Amino acid sequence: MRLTVKLTLAGSALLAFAACTDQKAFSSWYQEAGGYVDDGTFGNSTMNNTLVQTGQLSYVIDLNERFAAEVPTTVNFEFNSAILDGAARDAIRKQARYMAQFPEVRFRVYGHTDLVGSDAYNKSLGLRRAKAVVAELARNGISRARLEAMVSYGETQPLIVTQDPERKNRRTVTEVSGFVETAKLVMDSRYAEIIHREYIESATAPSELVDFGAREIDPGQ
Repeated sequence: MRLTVKLTLAGSALLAFAACTDQKAFSSWYQEAGGYVDDGTFGNSTMNNTLVQTGQLSYVIDLNERFAAEVPTTVNFEFNSAILDGAARDAIRKQARYMAQFPEVRFRVYGHTDLVGSDAYNKSLGLRRAKAVVAELARNGISRARLEAMVSYGETQPLIVTQDPERKNRRTVTEVSGFVETAKLVMDSRYAEIIHREYIESATAPSELVDFGAREIDPGQ
């Protein structure tokens, strides 16, 4: 009796497995190749490109978020000063290196101050700070044509609301503002060029080859 039950259960399991296998093999004729390994992320690139092209996803916002995530976009200043210190110059060098990778993109620098002083003076000071950052970016190889007219918010957008001197409020913020060309179709194509270039670079392994072409060889060696 036990043997009969065991054989019956084993037979049922084999039939169920065979049915599942047949169903899986049969269904493979009705879906895309590789469909079994799709974990739900296939098609994201196409979806992203469609959103960009139709205006549902702003390429400027997308690039600006990436810029802010990869480099320090804020530069801070001493009280009543537009002079760049060592930390500021280091942050600007990192900004410039990032900008150099995207020659199609324009950037804008916004100047800010703390709440000490008059509105008019602080607006002028914020503008001087923004100009200082633009000049330093230019010294690091970024074309001024890609750095848009500076906008100073003066004291109107503090990070910390206080009437006392506050270093975090004395700052500039660099942001992506658009593309060099103004025609929308050109901007769309430029965005595609950026994405394509990054795909190629991400798939290129770093080379460890050393150029010995200019090295003099000692005949005695």
